[in-house]
Amino acid sequence: MSPVVPVVPMIPMSSMTAALPAVLHDWPQFLAAGVLVLMRVSGLLAFAPIFGSSAIAPRIKAGMAFAITLLLAPAVTVVPGARASLEATTILGELGIGMMLGLFLMLLTESLAFAGMLIGMQFSFSLVNLLDPNTMIETPVLGQMLNWLGVMVLIHAGLDRSLLNALLGSFRTVPVGRAMLPAGIGVTLAHLAGTVFVSGLQLAAPVMAAALTVEITIALVGRLSPQLPAMVVSIPLKTIASYVVLVGSLALWPGWIEAHFSRLLGAAEKAMVR
Repeated sequence: MSPVVPVVPMIPMSSMTAALPAVLHDWPQFLAAGVLVLMRVSGLLAFAPIFGSSAIAPRIKAGMAFAITLLLAPAVTVVPGARASLEATTILGELGIGMMLGLFLMLLTESLAFAGMLIGMQFSFSLVNLLDPNTMIETPVLGQMLNWLGVMVLIHAGLDRSLLNALLGSFRTVPVGRAMLPAGIGVTLAHLAGTVFVSGLQLAAPVMAAALTVEITIALVGRLSPQLPAMVVSIPLKTIASYVVLVGSLALWPGWIEAHFSRLLGAAEKAMVR
């Protein structure tokens, strides 16, 4: 299934190549633009899925941010409206735009972690936790599994490249040096954070329904036959039924992850132009 990603306007190559020599001769302006671009890229890499993982060494993240900055700085400096000046407002604005884009997309991994917690409770795995290296807190083991599933889906669908493409398009939407956090961004982020619970419940709903059906069935059988050890039988049957439903529903998860990633990316782009 091909991912549905927002169309990002590209920077015209003709205008870039025409104005590039002037930028290269003005080194102070070029370095100032590079610092501003580095701020936006660093804010994104700090929170974005895949790139913000603690499994990636800090020196690798720093090298990645520096390499992306070297590639983007000559191009975004010649965008109409760009203003390369090192001021407190411009630096904080660039850092805020990058962090906003990363935080919006981080909600996808939070939805998967919440779904894993709900499914783990149905599996009777509520006490089976692992230390999440990203947040340094204990999370359910199924939450870790679903996070890795989300990472594999994002890489397989090429959504990591879509994220970098959106980063490039953000310099066209908000030129370098003109970035400011839009008014009401806190309300927008809080609204999207509330969708984490709804999204996790949607993913865990089939497993929760199967576990509830097994519990109701065993409770009715236990009422009809008091000799049946309902408490002993219910846990393994509920776990087996939950596993079967989870394996069957995993076929639908990649499409949901791609669509939700695209919605979050589109919401971030709309928030930047407000």
